[in-house]
Amino acid sequence: MKNATDSDGVKTTCPYCGVGCGVVAGRGADHSFTTTGDVTHPANFGRLCSKGSALNETLSLESRLLHPEIEGRCASWPEALDRVASDLTRVRDTHGPDAIAFYLSGQLLTEDYYVANKLAKGFIGTPHVDTNSRLCMASSVAGHKRAFGEDIVPQCYDDLEQADLIILAGSNTAWCHPVLYQRIQKARQERGTKVVVIDPRRTATCEGADLHLAITPGTDQHLWNGLFVALADRGRIDFQYIRARTEGFAKALAVARNENATLLKTARNTGLLAADVKTFFNWWCDTEKVVSCYSQGINQSHQGTDKVNAILNCHLATGRIGKVGCGPLSLTGQPNAMGGREVGGLANMLAAHMGFSDAEREIVGTFWDAPNLVTGEGLKAVQMFDAIAEGRIKALWVMGTNPAVSLPRADEMRANLSKLDTLIVSENVSVNDTVVAAGIRLPASAWSEKDGTVTNSERRISRQRGFVEPAGEARPDWWIMQEVAQRLGYRDGFSYTGPAEIFREHARLSGFKNDGERVFNISALADITDQDFNDLEPIQWPVTDSHPDGVARLFNDTAFPTPNGLARLLPIENPTLAEKVSDDWPMLMNTGRIRDQWHTMTRTGLTARLSTHLPEPFISLHPKDAATHDIAANDIVVAETRHGRMVARARLTDDQKPGDVFAPIHWSGTNASDARIGALLTGPADPVSGQPEAKAMPSRISRLPVTFHGRIFSRKPAAPQNTAYWSLAKTSFGTATTFATTAETVDWNAWAAQVLPDGETVMFEDADMSVFRMAVFHDGRLEAVLTVSNQYQSTSPAWLESAFSGTFQTAAERRGVLSGQTLDGQPDEGPIVCVCYQVGANTIATAIASGSGTPEAVGKTTCAGTNCGSCVPELRRLINQTAKSKQNTAAKVVVEAAE
Repeated sequence: MKNATDSDGVKTTCPYCGVGCGVVAGRGADHSFTTTGDVTHPANFGRLCSKGSALNETLSLESRLLHPEIEGRCASWPEALDRVASDLTRVRDTHGPDAIAFYLSGQLLTEDYYVANKLAKGFIGTPHVDTNSRLCMASSVAGHKRAFGEDIVPQCYDDLEQADLIILAGSNTAWCHPVLYQRIQKARQERGTKVVVIDPRRTATCEGADLHLAITPGTDQHLWNGLFVALADRGRIDFQYIRARTEGFAKALAVARNENATLLKTARNTGLLAADVKTFFNWWCDTEKVVSCYSQGINQSHQGTDKVNAILNCHLATGRIGKVGCGPLSLTGQPNAMGGREVGGLANMLAAHMGFSDAEREIVGTFWDAPNLVTGEGLKAVQMFDAIAEGRIKALWVMGTNPAVSLPRADEMRANLSKLDTLIVSENVSVNDTVVAAGIRLPASAWSEKDGTVTNSERRISRQRGFVEPAGEARPDWWIMQEVAQRLGYRDGFSYTGPAEIFREHARLSGFKNDGERVFNISALADITDQDFNDLEPIQWPVTDSHPDGVARLFNDTAFPTPNGLARLLPIENPTLAEKVSDDWPMLMNTGRIRDQWHTMTRTGLTARLSTHLPEPFISLHPKDAATHDIAANDIVVAETRHGRMVARARLTDDQKPGDVFAPIHWSGTNASDARIGALLTGPADPVSGQPEAKAMPSRISRLPVTFHGRIFSRKPAAPQNTAYWSLAKTSFGTATTFATTAETVDWNAWAAQVLPDGETVMFEDADMSVFRMAVFHDGRLEAVLTVSNQYQSTSPAWLESAFSGTFQTAAERRGVLSGQTLDGQPDEGPIVCVCYQVGANTIATAIASGSGTPEAVGKTTCAGTNCGSCVPELRRLINQTAKSKQNTAAKVVVEAAE
């Protein structure tokens, strides 16, 4: 393994989704950093998606929190740590330990998580420790525990390449887990593996699918219960496995049969064509090697846990679990959601996959020598923030996440933060919606600086290695918490010398008094040296004396970690939406990620390339719904639920079902005026997992009566004044600000004086056409360009790249900047499709028209899709659209000739 000074680079792990791709960070010829895929890592074998490929572009100090701050002023570490300890002590002494809460993140390393959980639940004595994984994977966790007795994913990624049928339920894998999607497509091309996508939307993932089931939101249980009945009726139940390995089969089947006795009834209940349901049932029943992948479309639901168990029932009933190419596979949303679960970083866990029984508390309390071990579960995320509003929680420590944006009822949750006596935030960014509310801000190490471990979706533990020195006074999260613990009087329990020592303790706890009751066990790693830890290769738990090299698959021939060793099939009742559509709220809103951004863009938003594909917040809706609401493409629209509103640009697409709308999760108060999707999330949570609904929220939409659309291209971010909508996007030369106003008349010259930087200006105004353009120069260098029109214009920043890199000495040259065309004569790329090589739709269309009829052929002509491959589904869609257009044109010619 390489250290930070070796020329070949440092092996680390990507900080984005739960695939857990290996990354090699190295130095380029100009001493800048490079990040490439690790060809030896078994999660990705060198592949990276668009986000991973751009990691080296996110390492600047822009937006970094570099020093501790108290009430807005810089402070020393000793002062800040003393303040944290004194505030926590005051709250505990006055209101009790239950008045303190910790809200953690899947961005933390396992070692950070471990120290936080131990400090809170074992020493401070508060059970209120939860994580943003509650918004991501909680339903899968609960479903696994109900069925298997423990939070365990039994399969591995290799099964995707061995399966004959892959189900992608509630997963836009092509955008959210792109590297796994490429592995699936390879199996489809080389082995003929069939792929079924279950999703209300026709997403990019459907471009590589053999069947798309555009299910009615919230009806997944009907489909899987219907499959369960079909398996029984067609004699596909493995009764030998059922008798030997499971319990609850008869009751589970009886309940499934109640409302899904026939294929036609399943089709009616799910809004699907009977022929498509029949195909799905036939493929699943008749294919032995089936992998069922599920992600946020399943988890983020009022019935998320039941959805998970409905899927698991089908695998358990047929014995299709834990075998090569065969079993259920939960696709984790965050890079270390599973690592956090391993150490107990959720409110309903204690530690090391143990709960709060007397026996489990005795194990953990003895091992930690904990003076104040909690007695039961704490408040889950939404409950925690409601308790803040009620005054029951007085102090909150947030680490590496942005709940003021991501939680449901986000406006209310953001307001709740002001009711705290103490808000502590450990972060590496200086500004986000949560950081700005904190009285104490602690600079935490960023991805490139962290050292420890993470666990991906297939239970694979990988090393994350820092390759740059911490910026400013940033420190690791575990170190910050240890320093506070020592000030609270717990030095004996918190005197770690580094992450290796924390990992060893974590590994020892996993095996402590564990005689096979718990599958999570990495005790074979409990005595590794610091050098062994540094050199640790990716490995799948459990890692024990009997399995020192880890285990790829579980539950094929081993007992389940339940009291009787049997897996449980659960009776899954018919689903009901937490909130139904009505005349006032006629639309169902769905939320999710886009291809090139991550969470609230504090990292991905730093790179210009990743902002070129979808640079603005948007709301997708079907053209029929748009016509009903008098909305045209690119209009500014308002979406509302009972709890909040957002403003974004309309995207009209047949990929949406009529009656459904979709909005991405990434925009926050720092990069858009009013696009925080969390403000709209209605909040009803799954009664088992506590995971909030985010996929089927009653809503309504309306067109904003915009009078002017505008863009500001500038070296520094511009703050639009008196606008109804604005959003920011990174560019190669600075920032692109898009805005719209509803004002009937605007003095744009005066408006620009308040918004644009000072300098020499040139201006163009056409009053009749309502067009206004202005450019600002300083010493011949372009500083900013403003364009305004009463019509929306899709203006790409690309036409100004050469202008911002040059100088303009004459008046004629400066006026040329206002032409709206590239100064170097290059053709307009159109909307960017391939962010790696910045290839636009116009260039791709030209290649297709010239005969490039496959993504590979387009790649040879344009380079699009030849790096990370994340845009290949969109290339395939453009090719198919062109072919369909040609067919329609040919048919029209034939009809006209006949006439």
